[in-house]
Amino acid sequence: MRVWYDAGTGKHIRFGAAIGQRLRKRGHDFIFTTREHPDTLPLAHLLGENPLVVGKYDPSTLYSRLEESAKRVIAFSKLFKDSPPDVAIAHQSVELCRTAFGLGIPIILTADTPYASATNRLTIPFAHTVVISEALPKSFATNYGAKNIIQYKGVDEVAWIKSFRPKKISTLEKPLIILRQVETKAAYARDKRDSAHVLAEKLSQLGKVHFIERYRSDDEAFKGKDALVDSLNLVGNADLVVGYGGTISREAALLGVPSIALSVMAKTNVNRYLIKKGFPFFATTERGALILAKKYLRKKFDVAAKLAELEDPVDIIEKVVDNLKP
Repeated sequence: MRVWYDAGTGKHIRFGAAIGQRLRKRGHDFIFTTREHPDTLPLAHLLGENPLVVGKYDPSTLYSRLEESAKRVIAFSKLFKDSPPDVAIAHQSVELCRTAFGLGIPIILTADTPYASATNRLTIPFAHTVVISEALPKSFATNYGAKNIIQYKGVDEVAWIKSFRPKKISTLEKPLIILRQVETKAAYARDKRDSAHVLAEKLSQLGKVHFIERYRSDDEAFKGKDALVDSLNLVGNADLVVGYGGTISREAALLGVPSIALSVMAKTNVNRYLIKKGFPFFATTERGALILAKKYLRKKFDVAAKLAELEDPVDIIEKVVDNLKP
C-alpha cells in the first residue's frame, strides 16, 4: 500500500519515523512529508529521514496561520491528484486531514491534547480511525465526532522510546538539567506567561542548565548546530528534566530521568497516567520546581519493567493499516 504521513513538529517527525520504519519493513511505500519548522528537518535528517517539504509554519498572525495552511492543502491536493495514497496517517495534521478527506483517503489519526480544541475540531471529525492512549476518555474523541476509536495501554512517546538507547556524551557538565521552554507560539499557549528564563537562572544554582528554546537559541551548545543536536539523547544523559508538560517531559520519565512538568498543561491526562504508572514524573508549579529539583536531581529510576508493560501505538497503527488493505 501507499501510506502517507505528514509531520508538523519534532514530535510528529519522531512518530512518523517510527511508523515509517515499521511499514517499510512490511513492504509498504511510505510517503513522508513535513513543513518548514524549527523542529522538523534537522531532526528528520538526524534520524536518517528525508521527508518532502511542503509549506511552512508561520504563527505570526491568525491570517498567516490560515494562509500557510491553505497553501499546504492546495499543494497536497495537486501532489496526490492523479495518484492518491491508500491511507493517510498523522498526529493531527490539519492539512493532511483536509486533503485526505477531500480525496477520499481513509485517515488514521493519533491525538493526545484535549486542550488543543481548534486542532481537535479540524482533524478528529475527518478520521476513519482515531488511536488514543487509554489515559484519555473515549469521550475526548467522540465529542469531536470520532466514529472508530482504538485505545492502547501507553502514551505516544512509547513508539520511539522502547527501542531507544542513549549514547553517552562525555563532554557534558554534570549535574545536567534540561529546561525546555513553553511552546509560546502554539494556539493553545497564546495567553500563557513565559518565565522559563527566570527559572533557568534559579536552576543554574543546582547544576548546569541546558536551556532549549523553541524558536531561537542563545545557548552556545546549540547555536549553529541544529542538525547535530538530538534533544532525546540529551535527555538520556540528563540528571533532571524540567518542561511545561509536553513531549520532552514524558520522554524523560519513560527513560527513568526525573521529570518536572509545570503549568496547567502539566496535569494533562497522559501526564497523570504516567504518574499513576509509577514513572518519575512530577507535576507542580514553578515555585515547587526548585524544591523537587533539589530532591530528585541525579536520582535515576529503573523503569525498564514498567516500560515493557506499555503498548507501542505503532503496533496498533500497523494492524489498522493491514485491515484497510483493498
